[in-house]
Amino acid sequence: MVTDPEKKSTGEMLSDVLNHVSALVRKEVDLARAEVSENLNRAGVAIGMIVAAVVIALTALNVLSAALVSALTEAGIDAGWSALIVGVVLAIIAFVLLGKGTNDLKLSSLAPSRTAKNVQRDANAVKDAYDDK
Repeated sequence: MVTDPEKKSTGEMLSDVLNHVSALVRKEVDLARAEVSENLNRAGVAIGMIVAAVVIALTALNVLSAALVSALTEAGIDAGWSALIVGVVLAIIAFVLLGKGTNDLKLSSLAPSRTAKNVQRDANAVKDAYDDK
């Protein structure tokens, strides 16, 4: 094969370009695959937080119900108010977990944004190289 770029035939140059484009596309696909995998892992954690929020919310509902019953039957005895405080704290924790989980599941956070930026950069580089000639 001829090593001097000025002496390469059109076919050889076209072959080189196709090889480079093919390698670039393979690397971008690999990057997209890795990024989607990473985002799916984050989505799994977010779903786990939502499940935990549901479990804690159900517990909070039980505790708040018990607190209300206790408060009504005992009318001001400390045990009812203690149960009420615990129920409110659990409800706050559930609310925070639910907010974090749903925030992490937004479609914009799951999109392969780094890959999109790289493809745009590559397209601009090819366009600039073409415009320079």
